[in-house]
Amino acid sequence: MPRYAPVTRLLHWIVAVMVIATFPIGVIMLTEGLARPTQDFLFILHKNGGVIILFLVLVRLVWRVISPAPPMPATLPPLQAKLARAAHWALYALLLVMTFSGYIRVRAGGFPIEMLDAMGVPSLVPRSDSLAETAQFIHANARFALALLIVGHIGAGVYHLLRKDGVFARIWPPLGKGSQ
Repeated sequence: MPRYAPVTRLLHWIVAVMVIATFPIGVIMLTEGLARPTQDFLFILHKNGGVIILFLVLVRLVWRVISPAPPMPATLPPLQAKLARAAHWALYALLLVMTFSGYIRVRAGGFPIEMLDAMGVPSLVPRSDSLAETAQFIHANARFALALLIVGHIGAGVYHLLRKDGVFARIWPPLGKGSQ
């Protein structure tokens, strides 16, 4: 069965680990009563992690054009294949919504993004409380859709892993030969 290219698999797993780690960091950093140095550290991790995730997702999208996904297995029911394609594109879209809304929330709110600041990247949005609030609303609510999709994606992966139908093997392991 054809597998994803090693670069695709590596990017998939790096983004997966980073996104899954970003969720609890985002929740914990907003906890009331948290020591300010701890909160600041978590904000820095969350913001800069978001920048890295954005970069990796953009690289994945470019790489997807260069190295298209292998065809779905012929044994996969057509509805499952359609749902898988839709879920993959929805994951890309929501990751972009989350990273852009997070960026806009931070920059429009007048806050730094340390990694970008260190590279001399200027803010691409004006300082605006209303824009920051709108972006924060989008960021805070899109996370639920993203979390649901991630849980569904993991569930589908486990389903195929347990069925041993080769679908999970297309993306695992993150390194190694591109096909079996």
